[in-house]
Amino acid sequence: MATAPTKDKDARKANKRGAARLAAVQALYQMDMASTGVNEILAEFESHWIGREVEGEQYLPAEAAFFRDIVTGVVREQGRLDPLIDDALQKSWPLKRIEAVLRAALRAGAYELDHRRDVPARVVVSEYADVAAAFVERDETGMVNAVLDQLARALRAQEFTG
Repeated sequence: MATAPTKDKDARKANKRGAARLAAVQALYQMDMASTGVNEILAEFESHWIGREVEGEQYLPAEAAFFRDIVTGVVREQGRLDPLIDDALQKSWPLKRIEAVLRAALRAGAYELDHRRDVPARVVVSEYADVAAAFVERDETGMVNAVLDQLARALRAQEFTG
């Protein structure tokens, strides 16, 4: 007889997804900075970073399929996602002027909002604001939150009505 998932099991899944989001942003950042290909970056992160200790830092186990979906999805959909993000940014500050790690977080968040309808929009916005906070100052985290919230309301208006 199957049982309903426990809160503990749900928390572990959420934690692994959070780790996957963090790893995906790091991978996208590295791809942007070092012009690394998607297959190379997936292999590197899956074999050397995720769930391992690197330079004294313990990287959390991540949901590998979720990590892979975000990274490959952003690469595949970047031509569609970047204009959406640009439209949500202030006109005086286009995406190409945004710091690389924030670009990676915005792209990953936009991808999830557009393609991962199984994840509530508010969760996506909150998670990527948290990911950004691992790398940047509070005001830049607020920008990630505001841009993704605007995208969420445009892409998933039904989640914000009523």
